[in-house]
Amino acid sequence: MSNAAMKNSSATHSTTPATDTKQLIRYRAESGLGVIELSDPPANTYSYEMNRQLDDAILQARMDEDVHVMVLTGAGEKFFCAGANIQMLTEVDPTFKYYFCLHANETLLRLENTPKLVIAALNGHCVGGGLEIAMAADLRIARKDGGKIGLPEVNLGVLPGTGGTQRLSRLLGKSKAIELMVTGRTFSFDEAKQLGLVNDVFESENFMDRVMEYARQFCPPNKASKAVGRIKRAVQTGWEIPIEAGLALERENQQLLFESDDAKEGLAAYVEKRPAKFTAK
Repeated sequence: MSNAAMKNSSATHSTTPATDTKQLIRYRAESGLGVIELSDPPANTYSYEMNRQLDDAILQARMDEDVHVMVLTGAGEKFFCAGANIQMLTEVDPTFKYYFCLHANETLLRLENTPKLVIAALNGHCVGGGLEIAMAADLRIARKDGGKIGLPEVNLGVLPGTGGTQRLSRLLGKSKAIELMVTGRTFSFDEAKQLGLVNDVFESENFMDRVMEYARQFCPPNKASKAVGRIKRAVQTGWEIPIEAGLALERENQQLLFESDDAKEGLAAYVEKRPAKFTAK
């Protein structure tokens, strides 16, 4: 797109979403976990500014050596995320909508490619763009009877435009993914588990405490978090390339792990018949 076109697009709207300084993402690090919370009640709909803040939080968690696993959730108990902010989309032109989707895609790719395990805690309804965010995580844990899940964008005359068509088909296969997207059907978390869209459904009571406990099992001293992260990277990247290249990638990640203190500890603990105590080094 030309510079002139971009200037005209900017001139169309005197106030763009980027000027909003409201805190839409809340981030904290605790006990080896980097917790990222989508926070725009009541529905935690995402906007351009939320994407910018989400990108910042992902980078912060990625670069923090004391964070081993990332947990992504929504504020409150009713919604993980209801998708894109429709009001925002009605106020911007098609050019901005395109760049909004582009930026969202880049953010979710960063989340997907970060060499740390990402767990999406689906505390409430997870539809549209909310599910697209969740599918960029490595594991999805849902709250029992917490809400509905699905990609109903077809009912708005559009498609799931921030990775939905690509990630859902990779998770469920082409035919089932197409069926769910063209019908726009939303369904329960229990059905999502049966389909393989979510990994598990936890009881509603103390849901986030249960998720945090679940996530800590992948942190040291329980697990070699570097190995967990490299397993993720080998799968995420290897999934998209020929098997020969994927095997080469696997060997490279393995070599990096062989050089780590955790590999030495894990091998020694096995020989000595004792539990390993990993340090993420």
